[in-house]
Amino acid sequence: MKDQAESLRIKLQQKRSSTNHTTSIAVISGKGGVGKSNLSLNFALSLKQQGKSVLLFDMDIGMGNIDILMGVTSQHTVVDMLDNQLPINEIIQEGSNGLAYISGGSGLSSIFTMEFEKIDRFFEQLQLVLPQYEYVIFDMGAGMTNESLQFLIAMDEIFIVTTPEPTSITDAYAAMKYIYSFNNTIPYYLVVNRAQSENEGKQTLQRLSNVVSRFLNKETIQLGILPDDKTVSKAVSHQTPYILYSPKSMISRAIESLTSRYLENTPYNEGLEMRYSFITKLKRLIER
Repeated sequence: MKDQAESLRIKLQQKRSSTNHTTSIAVISGKGGVGKSNLSLNFALSLKQQGKSVLLFDMDIGMGNIDILMGVTSQHTVVDMLDNQLPINEIIQEGSNGLAYISGGSGLSSIFTMEFEKIDRFFEQLQLVLPQYEYVIFDMGAGMTNESLQFLIAMDEIFIVTTPEPTSITDAYAAMKYIYSFNNTIPYYLVVNRAQSENEGKQTLQRLSNVVSRFLNKETIQLGILPDDKTVSKAVSHQTPYILYSPKSMISRAIESLTSRYLENTPYNEGLEMRYSFITKLKRLIER
């Protein structure tokens, strides 16, 4: 085991010089059932409609549903890359509107507990493909695990999805607090989903922002409000992303506005520590 660790450490040091300009975004929620995967998918498609190159990575441990929301059948998952030695380009598939995506798998939870060779392979393969995209969006599983934390604290940005329900707000804050205790420099983008009105959405955003500011001394970015629109459930029933199912619906217009706001106001944290590439940060964490 010691020899394997030393071998991996040497390989990581050799690769440290490589960088890319890909922005890595994790989409999380404190609890399930808040519409996180739908946001990840439709935001990715909205970015693509605005001419951005995007890869959507389903990281929902054992319960990935991105392919179901698109009505496609995935031939391969990330587990095939790790267990069957498939190159990452063979597990990247094409979904709705040509969106590139990687399907999750039931073995995904063991990425950071498996043998060093597989961890190394995961990094190698991910590094090969990241430079091909401007944005890589990781749709994370609900809640926090030690495995998902390894990814989250290496991200460039984190989207936190909540609903106006008090329990959802509390869980969202708990997730941010947990991540903050390991990395306090990652920008937090707040999204309120299923708001009954714009006013309710604004109050929820402000309430959550105030709590984070008061107890963590950290400012957040209030990214947007998504309405409680029946179009979403209809689109899910038809296994079509709502931005494609009903482009003129309230929810579709809201996700487009959210995307435009994100592209126009993405912050550069000049006063914080140097922004390492996503892969470099992951390697540094594993090397500890």
